[in-house]
Amino acid sequence: MVDRLIQQALNQVLSPIFDREFSESSYGFRPGRSAHQAVRQAQAYVASGKRWLVDIDLEKFFDRVNHDILMSRVARKVSDKRVLLLIRRYLEAGIMGGGLMTVNREGTPQGGPLWPLLSNIVLDDLDKELERRGLRFCRYADDCNIHVSSQRAGQRVLASVKDFLERRLKLQVNREKSAVARPWERKFLGYSMTVHDQPRLKVARESVKRMREKLKENFRRGKGRRLHRFIEEELNPLLRGWGNYFRLVEVERTFVELDGWVRRKLRQMLWRQWKRRYHRAMQLIQRGLASERAWKSASNGRGAWWNSGAWHLQEALPKSYFHQLGLVSLVNQKRRVVKTA
Repeated sequence: MVDRLIQQALNQVLSPIFDREFSESSYGFRPGRSAHQAVRQAQAYVASGKRWLVDIDLEKFFDRVNHDILMSRVARKVSDKRVLLLIRRYLEAGIMGGGLMTVNREGTPQGGPLWPLLSNIVLDDLDKELERRGLRFCRYADDCNIHVSSQRAGQRVLASVKDFLERRLKLQVNREKSAVARPWERKFLGYSMTVHDQPRLKVARESVKRMREKLKENFRRGKGRRLHRFIEEELNPLLRGWGNYFRLVEVERTFVELDGWVRRKLRQMLWRQWKRRYHRAMQLIQRGLASERAWKSASNGRGAWWNSGAWHLQEALPKSYFHQLGLVSLVNQKRRVVKTA
């Protein structure tokens, strides 16, 4: 706690000194700037005709920052040797593992209040170089996209930027993940774009996949719990936060599909909780199904996932049922944001 307090104090004093000269195209961990602004700017570049993307991936950036290079950049504006020594000590602070202390020879102190500023100080050299060349780019921390007009120009830029990063900043570029591609073939801060003259924002496929994995883990933990408590305590905070981050999305299909998938998982959860055939039949009857149909459905011998998508369970547990329980709808949340805006 003491270390975090000192790092926060350093950040509060140093941030205004460095931030005023940071690039307008740098959006990460800066006051008054956000990931949403970076995504909007990237969309504007594509709409203006910069329909090729140089996607640069820095390999283990926060673990590979060269301490000497970083400190030389800090020393450009900080002359107090006590402050410089303190920052150096935080950079080199060891990690205790298996009873042994390992001293850090490179990398920044992740998780602390100071590391976002230090990362921006290092990569500001990259920003200034890209600006000097007249390139259009968006950078959020170590996630940097450069927008160009042709594939050939993109290949030239990728080669020269790799050389600059590895030679000047001693940072390793991941050659397998870095590429020149169309914007709709890549993701930026979780977003992607459609193939249109006026590109629309959508959720990147990888972001949807990660969200489903998180939800699956929640459902595994929710076995046997009361449904309304599970929705309120486990699902809604996750859905609300994810939906808020992706509120810029202009293609709703992903939200519609994810809403439907969540409801189906909840139906599967209830079907398993009902367990016995008699209990399942009684639940279906209480929810409006005819007795003969309810018994037939309860006795079908199919698995929980199949039943969760079958008509008998969709009729017994419609969308309105989950709405009454307070389940957050990504589609409705998105539309409320649009209407408010």
